Amino acid sequence: MTNEIRASHILVKTEEEAKNIYEEIKNGKSFAQIAQEVSLCPSSKQGGDLGFFGKGLMVKPFEDAAFELKNIGDVSQPIKTQFGWHLIQLTDRN
Repeated sequence: MTNEIRASHILVKTEEEAKNIYEEIKNGKSFAQIAQEVSLCPSSKQGGDLGFFGKGLMVKPFEDAAFELKNIGDVSQPIKTQFGWHLIQLTDRN
């Protein structure tokens, strides 16, 4: 069982913006590039990289979505938290 994952995310204000970005990523645009351009999180400077984290460190909806991603490179559907709307990309597992 995986104890930690490494993920990147993009944080935006609206569901519509998150859905549009999701489509751009599915059509081949770089997740990291979009994160640098539009993400509201300070992690945008690192292309959205949050580093490795285990369960219990992120807000529940974010954590659940991140740990459900199966394959390196997979991107979640838009996820709502109290911070806004996130897209999450799985980048590694420990």
